[in-house]
Amino acid sequence: MKSATIPSVRVATELRAQIEQVLGEDESLSSFVETAVRNTVRQRMEQADFVARGMRSLAKARKSGQYIEADEVLEGLAAQLAEARSRLAQAAR
Repeated sequence: MKSATIPSVRVATELRAQIEQVLGEDESLSSFVETAVRNTVRQRMEQADFVARGMRSLAKARKSGQYIEADEVLEGLAAQLAEARSRLAQAAR
C-alpha cells in the first residue's frame, strides 16, 4: 500500500512546545499528529453515524406516529438516577 502525506500545518511556537512536552517516550511529533488525525476522523465518523441513526429513528417515529415526549424520558432518567443514588447511599452505610 502506498503511503500519502498530510499537508504540513503551521502552528504557534507555544503550541509546538506544548505538544513536545506531552509526547510519550519514543513518540515522534509525526506519530502524535497521525494519532490526533486518526482520532478526529474516527470521532467524526461516529458522530455522522449517530446523526444518521437519529434521523432514521425520527423517520420511523413520524411514519408510525409513536413518539415519547421528552419530559417523559427525562422523568424516567431522573427516577433511575435517584434510585441509583439511593442504592449507593445504602451501600455506603
